[in-house]
Parts: sequence; C-alpha cells; structure tokens
Amino acid sequence: MQVLIFGASGMVGQGVLRECVRDAAVGDVLCVGRSALPVIGGKVQELVCRDLFDLTAVEEQLVGFDACFFCLGVSSAGMSEPDYRRLTYDLTLSIARTLVRLNPEMVFEYVSGASTDSTEKGRTMWARVKGQTENALLGLGFKGAYMFRPGMIQPLDGIQSKTKSYRILYSAIGPLLPLLKRLFPKYVTSTQEVGRAMLAVARNGYGKPLIEADEIGRIAAGHPG
Repeated sequence: MQVLIFGASGMVGQGVLRECVRDAAVGDVLCVGRSALPVIGGKVQELVCRDLFDLTAVEEQLVGFDACFFCLGVSSAGMSEPDYRRLTYDLTLSIARTLVRLNPEMVFEYVSGASTDSTEKGRTMWARVKGQTENALLGLGFKGAYMFRPGMIQPLDGIQSKTKSYRILYSAIGPLLPLLKRLFPKYVTSTQEVGRAMLAVARNGYGKPLIEADEIGRIAAGHPG
C-alpha cells in the first residue's frame, strides 16, 4: 500500500506516520506539508510545499497512491469563522479535489473530531465547519472516504502536540489519561489506535463513513464489529 500523509508533523499525524513505518505491508510513505520533518528516511519521503492551496507544480509526485491520511488541522481557539473555514474546509477540499482527480481509486481518510455537526446547522462554529467538510469530502467520488472522529487523544511514543494550549493541557492531565481511557473508552483513544485504525480501514474498508472514538479503538484492536 502506497500512502500519502498530510499533517505528519502534528500530534495525530506523528502517530499515523509511526504506525505506517511499523507496518510491513505499507510501502512508500510520502509526507506532504509546509515545513520539513525533523527525521525522514527508509520508506518515508517528504514533499515540502509552501502553498498547499496550489499543488499544481507537484501534481506528478502525488500520483499512484492507494490511501491518503489527512491529519492536517488547526485549533479553532481565537479564530473567526471565515479564517477557521479557510484552513479547515477550503484547504481540505482544495487538496482532496486534486487527489481524487489524480488517484480516483484512492481511499481518503480525514481526521475530524467527536461531536462534529453533520447537520451543518448547529451553534458550535468548529463543529459546524467540520461537518461541512466531512459532507463535502463524502461527495467527491473517492473509492472510499472515511471520517475519523476521535475524542481526547492520548499521545504515546513521546509524541507531543504542536499547539501550546494542548501541550499545557496534556502536561496537566497526562498522568490521568490511562485511567480515563479505561473508564471512558468511548471518549478517549490514543495516537497508536488512530494510526492502526486508519491503516485497517484503508485496507479493509468499513461499514459506514463516520467512525467514532469507541469504534477507532475496536478497529485498532482488530474487532471492528
């Protein structure tokens, strides 16, 4: 399986990349982003593209992939709806439209979030915009499109969030996360589980396009039912 990862430098993206490296069934991995990753090599290559809204110059390098794991995203904290929409809906759809044209047999997996609003009419701004993004992706015509909706994510393998407020939060509650995960598996998952579940769904598909946090854990463990 040849894999594209957008957002491999983020917390979720790092977890997905680690699982791709560990999985012998994954062939080449191309990480696309605005800045270089600290460490690459082996089957992992990178493509630095300063303007992700315009992939015209690098399209030839984006052909021949079986799956795209789209982990690129921003926090809505302090952002206006137009700004958040540009970096969430507009950017994601711009990239996805290019990829489905270049790789019509691709499986596209988008990291969304718990409580995303599929009706697009709710009062919570980020949830509404995420819902619009999910719905638009599902209509693009990929061979398969799946929206992953993790809740709280436990970072493993030394992974840290790039967002300062999240790092502070995880520093404060980090020791409690293993307990919270055991008590509330429906709401807490891990970077390992997200990566393993995304790989499993890319290979085998799933019965529905919206995948919630508790389903992510079951899929990662090999028990999707």
